[in-house]
Amino acid sequence: MGLFTVAEARDELARLRPVLDELVRVRADAAELAASLRPGGRATELGGLPEWKAAQARLDDLMTTVQRTGAELKGFAPLLVDFPAELDGTDVLLCWLEGDRELGWYHRTDLGFAGRRPLKTAGGPG
Repeated sequence: MGLFTVAEARDELARLRPVLDELVRVRADAAELAASLRPGGRATELGGLPEWKAAQARLDDLMTTVQRTGAELKGFAPLLVDFPAELDGTDVLLCWLEGDRELGWYHRTDLGFAGRRPLKTAGGPG
């Protein structure tokens, strides 16, 4: 997969939002099911071991869907999705974190999340 422009990454994120929203829901269900299966765990109306296995399989499918777009799923809880890009000749990752309303951040590939900076409204670096 190639690099994304800011506009392409924002469009792809918009297409992925239903997948990401489902991933958050299934992640929560899987956590509740896993807790219920531990010794002394509290029962849940969500089910038991078969439902936990199904949730794990669905999570795998959803994560694969994200990665097939060329985006990189970097975090699971919270979700962190990076889109490889180039800004002003520098390799960057356009960065969306669960809870962000839009794709509004980037960081150089060599700096990681700690180097996150806001994108300008026009789509260039901050």
